[in-house]
Amino acid sequence: MFSDVRATVRQENRPVSAEQKFVYDFTEGNKDLKDLLGGKGANLAEMTNLGLPVPPGFTITTEACKVYLDTGAEPAALRAEVSAHLDALEQQMGRRLGDAADPLLVSVRSGAKFSMPGMMDTVLNIGLSDASVGGLAAQAAAADGSGDRFAWDSYRRLIQMFGKTVLGVEGDLFEEALERAKQAKGTSDDLDLDAADLKAIVEEFKGIVRDHTGRDFPQDPREQMDLAVHAVFDSWNSDRAKLYRRQERIPGELATAVNICSMVFGNLGADSGTGVAFTRDPASGHAGVYGDYLQNAQGEDVVAGIRNTMQLAELEGLDKTSYDRLMTIMETLENHYRDLCDIEFTIERGKLWMLQTRVGKRTAAAAFRIAVQLVDQGLIDLDEALHRVNGAQLAQLMFPRFDEATKAERVAWGIAASPGAAVGKAVFDSYTAVKWSRSGEQVILVRRETNPDDLDGMIAAEGILTSRGGKTSHAAVVARGMGKTCVCGAEELEVDTKKRRFTTADGKVVEEGDLISIDGSTGKVYLGEVPVVPSPVVEYFEGTLHAGADEQGGLVQAVHRLMAHADIRRRLRVRANADNADDANRARRFGAQGIGLCRTEHMFLGEERRREVEQLILADNDKDRDTALATLMPLQKGDFVELFQAMDGLPVTVRLLDPPLHEFLPDITELSVRVALAEARKDPNENDLRLLQAVHKLHEQNPMLGLRGVRLGLVIPGLFGMQVRAIAEAAAERRLGGGDPRPEVMIPLVGTVQELEIVRDECELVLAEVAAATGVKLDIKLGTMIELPRAALTAGQIAEAAEFFSFGTNDLTQTVWGFSRDDVEASFFTAYLEKGIFGVSPFETIDRDGVGALVEHAVREGRKTRPDLKLGVCGEHGGDPDSVHFFHRAGLDYVSCSPFRIPVARLEAGRAAIETAGSDSR
Repeated sequence: MFSDVRATVRQENRPVSAEQKFVYDFTEGNKDLKDLLGGKGANLAEMTNLGLPVPPGFTITTEACKVYLDTGAEPAALRAEVSAHLDALEQQMGRRLGDAADPLLVSVRSGAKFSMPGMMDTVLNIGLSDASVGGLAAQAAAADGSGDRFAWDSYRRLIQMFGKTVLGVEGDLFEEALERAKQAKGTSDDLDLDAADLKAIVEEFKGIVRDHTGRDFPQDPREQMDLAVHAVFDSWNSDRAKLYRRQERIPGELATAVNICSMVFGNLGADSGTGVAFTRDPASGHAGVYGDYLQNAQGEDVVAGIRNTMQLAELEGLDKTSYDRLMTIMETLENHYRDLCDIEFTIERGKLWMLQTRVGKRTAAAAFRIAVQLVDQGLIDLDEALHRVNGAQLAQLMFPRFDEATKAERVAWGIAASPGAAVGKAVFDSYTAVKWSRSGEQVILVRRETNPDDLDGMIAAEGILTSRGGKTSHAAVVARGMGKTCVCGAEELEVDTKKRRFTTADGKVVEEGDLISIDGSTGKVYLGEVPVVPSPVVEYFEGTLHAGADEQGGLVQAVHRLMAHADIRRRLRVRANADNADDANRARRFGAQGIGLCRTEHMFLGEERRREVEQLILADNDKDRDTALATLMPLQKGDFVELFQAMDGLPVTVRLLDPPLHEFLPDITELSVRVALAEARKDPNENDLRLLQAVHKLHEQNPMLGLRGVRLGLVIPGLFGMQVRAIAEAAAERRLGGGDPRPEVMIPLVGTVQELEIVRDECELVLAEVAAATGVKLDIKLGTMIELPRAALTAGQIAEAAEFFSFGTNDLTQTVWGFSRDDVEASFFTAYLEKGIFGVSPFETIDRDGVGALVEHAVREGRKTRPDLKLGVCGEHGGDPDSVHFFHRAGLDYVSCSPFRIPVARLEAGRAAIETAGSDSR
């Protein structure tokens, strides 16, 4: 039979010699060899070991790719190894690669350790040539008396894919030639092209190759295979692959494996086809039959979305035997991998073949639901479930969603491929999406279908809308991986990318730049902007939605269970950055265990208080200064009373005044104009004149490195003392009222222990005075922020005067790198990210090698001096998932972040504890 490609007796595993081995048969690997065989090769081997119907083949390792990329040539031993495995494959199959009478055809497919859908290259039907196309037709005809159309269709596909992928011919040239042929035939479906049409297309395709490469399409099958292997190696460093790796934070040094697999054919007629299946819905996580199937097609047709597929459930009516076998295999794979599996398969004249499986990409909602479902099924425990979700997914679930009561006009209803509520201006190509988004516009990328070249635009867009494709199309798979909102297969829309518009079923035209809204949870597409409402997950954290509520199909319950387990497992405590009672109350509802950073300068931003600070700055004698401080003191005390009440029983770390004083004064240009105009009118304002003198006196070229932090407390007598007195009196008042205030005083921007000692002496004197006056014994810890490299390097000395450290990683990053954050992010960070200098901004995720090394040094030296030194972090990194793991390993006691990041930090702290325990046990 044509499809009898599996020998009944598998080859025995060959022993690995001491010499490095670059090629492994599918019978030799397993799923744990992803580093060596890539994800695809390792899983093909695993399915082979499970006895599933996998076409025979072999894998060229990632190590071979690394040699090729490093030296520009494949390893010396590789060709002989490939030849030996190819000979064994030919003997097993009973055919020779490209044989004119009875050809063996193979696919050459990429496969890195981590899934990178569509980012690297694949070539199918390797081995076809002018000489062997007739032999392939004869093979196919042996079963039913036909085969010419199939053979020429396969040859057409090879030249098109090989020309674009291996020879670098512009893909549109082939697409346009194919479109012309369909138009001449009066059809829009390539299945209506007969053997004669396809033979003519093959000749035209060969002419395109010749005209644009200066050489004929290669007829030697081994040359085809070798060139395809090199193209896959090269595709690891293609622009789109590097961009995707940066987006997904996949290390560039991993490289890709290459899988050479005997071809099975889904384009043999109506009893053949190809499909992609998921063991659960990757968008929602619900159990059921999910996937796409396309009759008379090869695998690339499904993921490219060039034809709208049928739903997988419909396969049961077409081929119940294959459908039932597929359902059994899917159950086997999910139980074996203990996770959602993404499966590619082909049916060749009624026989099912498995071409790939992997742990499937899923949306954030699906990740939480599936993790809990698998716990309930007994396949994994809660530790493993927590490991399978992450803070970035939780953050996605906290985004607002569209108001279901909207009156906005719905113009289409497609496939809900990746959830979320996205609003933006319609754009029709990747370049425009990137350009507009960099100008601050929110955009929706609209395409008939996406391809890997659209990756830039997909990253830049708020969401993706396509008129073709299903849940397994390129757009859907990549969007789910990135957490982007996506609606696919909106067939009611006629998308015209050349005219930059789409037309709805009732004739409405949406031009580029028109505002649209897409709902990735329902598949609905609206004209204009749809209002949003809070996420049910946020409502749960806010306490307005009970965990048992089922409005979101068990999502809230799943989040509740995993958050509860994270709280049990984590060692790191999570505090909030909050400056007022409202933020403190919200943070507490979100699970904050105190305040790690109260920025007192934020308490002086109101107009009335700003005037009082102006008077303090203008004071040029002790009396005026004391008057200004006395005016500010009760205002500060009132702030702290409210804050301590909101966080009763929990620690509140109050940072003393930190920003440059010029921030409390009028703009120098505006004030100078005001003074000049007053003088011109001969009506000078004495206060403005004094302010202008003060502004000139305090003006600094680089105020972030000037008079701020502890330096203010040393230069302006009584300033820090006033703040500490307000803290102490507020704490005493709360204690006398039956409360349990737990304030901590933090001195900012310390660079040397002598600064801290002077301020500490002043603080202790004030605390003693308040205790004596109120009769309340106050236990208020005094500590400092570590935000200068010198402070980190001399942490052992500073710990002699500090009871706690809180790492201010925002400023520490600025001073370590020599960056002014407000300037560099807008000026050159984009270029640094694009060039790969940064994988991610060091202000977003902590720079472990530089800033992180200083943190670790400060932790070690600080605790040598003071073993009970409490350690925390209060920069933006405190809510970043990757950074939380670093802080856990560095030995910090807590992280502090903005209120809405608290659930993310709690979840990641739990995951960090589990991962550390796992690595320690190993």
